[in-house]
Amino acid sequence: MQQRCASTSAKKRSGYTRIGTLIVVLLICGVPSLAMAQDAPDSGDTAWMLTSTALVLFMTIPGLALFYGGLVRVQNVLSVLMQCFALTGLITILWVICGYSLAFNTAGMEAGQITLTSFVGGLGTMFLRGVGVDTLSGTIPETVFITFQLTFAIITPALIAGAFAERMKFSAMLIFSVLWSIIVYAPLCHMAWSGDGSLFGDIIGALDFAGGTVVHINAGIAALVAAILVGKRIGYQTTAMPPHSLTLTVVGASMLWVGWFGFNAGSAVAADGAAGMAMLVTQISTATAAVAWMFVEWVKHGKPSALGIVTGAVAGLVAITPASGSVGPIGALVIGVVSGVVCFWGATTLKSQLGYDDSLDAFGVHGIGGIVGALLTGVFAAAGLGGVGLDKSMGMQVWAQFLSIVITLVWSGVLSFIILKIVDAIVGLRVEEDEERMGLDLSQHNERGYNLS
Repeated sequence: MQQRCASTSAKKRSGYTRIGTLIVVLLICGVPSLAMAQDAPDSGDTAWMLTSTALVLFMTIPGLALFYGGLVRVQNVLSVLMQCFALTGLITILWVICGYSLAFNTAGMEAGQITLTSFVGGLGTMFLRGVGVDTLSGTIPETVFITFQLTFAIITPALIAGAFAERMKFSAMLIFSVLWSIIVYAPLCHMAWSGDGSLFGDIIGALDFAGGTVVHINAGIAALVAAILVGKRIGYQTTAMPPHSLTLTVVGASMLWVGWFGFNAGSAVAADGAAGMAMLVTQISTATAAVAWMFVEWVKHGKPSALGIVTGAVAGLVAITPASGSVGPIGALVIGVVSGVVCFWGATTLKSQLGYDDSLDAFGVHGIGGIVGALLTGVFAAAGLGGVGLDKSMGMQVWAQFLSIVITLVWSGVLSFIILKIVDAIVGLRVEEDEERMGLDLSQHNERGYNLS
């Protein structure tokens, strides 16, 4: 009996020894694996960002192209589609060459210090030097982050094209967009989103989650300057210029609504609660602004219109963009109502009073909507109003938002004016009168978007 117990104890000790040895081996072999896991991208975040990137590109082609294409007259529809498509290709090449580097290279930046690098990035990552399969940006591959931000760089100059639709030379549009993307867009992107040492995000402390200043106010003021410098369309004040296909416009607006979830929720750069809230408030603001615009128009003109409700939806999308990572549902409701009403006023009353010809209301919707959203971000980010909370008082945060708006308006407005003057001296901004009457489809591309026979 004693011999059997001793034998059993020996077997147990032998078993424990084998188990202990196995654990040690697993730990030794597992350490490198654990280290590698820490340096690997998060699969969930990466999957969401790949999806978001596709959604934001979907906003330009086909979303914005169809939205704008339906709003112009029939002889110009192809020219608008061509502009969006050409910009998608051109800005992609520019982003690879120097755009990404100017926007996101952070060499020499330090928190709390204003230097040249607070305004624009360096050229250390020109031609995406140093970017490979294994390089990361946070928890996602840097290649995915680069492509995601590229889609923002594509849609911003495409938004401006709505202001000078039906009258600017295609060559002038291309030259302007290249210069503007380098001189105006990339630095503003850097000021807002490059992290410690950036002018907006660090020094001023302004909140811009997904592009209120970088995309919408930036494009909106450039659009206003372009509309004024290029001049009014022939017959603008004497001839009705109704959209040729509101069906295309509604389809395009619907695509923008869906794609905007990538725009805003994707700006969390993670598949997390912040992305979920950004998606929710985007839906709330958009729906509220669409309904607000519809009812204001109904009261003022006696009937609601399809053009009105989809334009209101875009206004709500624009206004919630800077706030989407900071506000809650209540803030989204208020931002939606205010943007719907104020953008209606901007696209109708203000434009009529000032007399400029912003063909597709790029300033009235994106410029004004961006300003409304940026200012109200400073209010509804407060925890007491359902937001994520503020690091400073509400008054100080609104002041920071105001400063970022003013800097954006001055930076983009002045530089856009200079760039347009340079382009005008090189190739001329506007097509000839007979070419404008013929339509840009034929005069600029020798094609027709529709058979007019």
